[in-house]
Formats: sequence, C-alpha cells, structure tokens
Amino acid sequence: MKICAVELRSNEAIICLLSKSNSMMDIPDCRTQKFIIKDSLDNKEMREFQFAFKKLLDDYQVDRVVIRTRETRGKFAGSAIGFKLESAIQLIDGLDVQFMSSVDIKQALKRTAPMVDFRDTGLRQFQEAAFITAYAHLS
Repeated sequence: MKICAVELRSNEAIICLLSKSNSMMDIPDCRTQKFIIKDSLDNKEMREFQFAFKKLLDDYQVDRVVIRTRETRGKFAGSAIGFKLESAIQLIDGLDVQFMSSVDIKQALKRTAPMVDFRDTGLRQFQEAAFITAYAHLS
C-alpha cells in the first residue's frame, strides 16, 4: 500500500509518500514536497491545487491520503486556508481520505517506533510531521 500523508500549515500542504510491502517501508522519490496556495479566495488557484494534487496521486499510484488533524479552536487551531485545502483534498473524486489525530499518532508510535532516524530518511526537515503521520498510519 502506498499512502500520501499531508500536514496542513497555513497556506501549505506538506506531503510525504510512504509505501509498505511485505512489512518493508519505502520512501519513494517525489517531484514535490509541498503545495503552496497564494490566494485561497481565487477559485482558479484552488482548482489548480486540487488538479495538481490529484495528478501527483495518480502519477505515483497512491492508494490513500492520510491527513494529520488540527484543532478547530484554541491556541493551536488550524488556519481557515488549511481547512479549505483539506476540503479540496477530500472532494477529489474517488480518493480514499482518512484522518489521524495527534493522539492516534502517539499511540501508534508507542506500539511501533520508527526503525530509522528521521535525519537518515533523505526527507526535508519540514516534512517530519507528514512522515511521522504516514509511518504511524502504516505501522
């Protein structure tokens, strides 16, 4: 199974691809690490984001998208743009989208800690939360 984990921060959708086959995890090369939206009020730009995201998933034959949930209120609440990006991803036709909360991620990591240090993965530092989400979902 190949998944795309997404962490939404402000106007960015940070992604990490991870696949699991026969209990082996693999981080496939990917042409992009994040999508950035400049104007969330522009319908054309939101549709372009949705199209580009779907194209990436099709090109890399991703089976599922896992989005790291954010708080809706309070100090650590997600931004309105982040929730719009989340909706745009959810509305992609035929896409299996699931969510993981921070609590679910911590529980999964307690059961199965990552076998490799994040610095050795070859991913960029800003992708760490997306990688942890993907790893927790597949473990």
